[in-house]
Amino acid sequence: MSEETREIRLKRLKIRAWRRGLKEMDLLMGGFADTEMASLSDADLDAFEAVMEEADQDLLRWVTGVEPVPEEHAEMLARICARDTENTPQ
Repeated sequence: MSEETREIRLKRLKIRAWRRGLKEMDLLMGGFADTEMASLSDADLDAFEAVMEEADQDLLRWVTGVEPVPEEHAEMLARICARDTENTPQ
């Protein structure tokens, strides 16, 4: 079995980020994938992929502050939300 190249991994993650299920998560995760994902280290890509494994309903509760963010996702979700805040019109 051949190893997945970084380029293929990025393409696969971008498609997954834009096809989450909830439009809010499509916009949040897809927007991050479009603007930031290519510059992430392999470790950061692992963290992004781990966040992508979570259910949309859980992600929505975490990013809206309804529930606390699990420690293992806190740093990556903070980066994702910070990017979204920077690109939101005031």
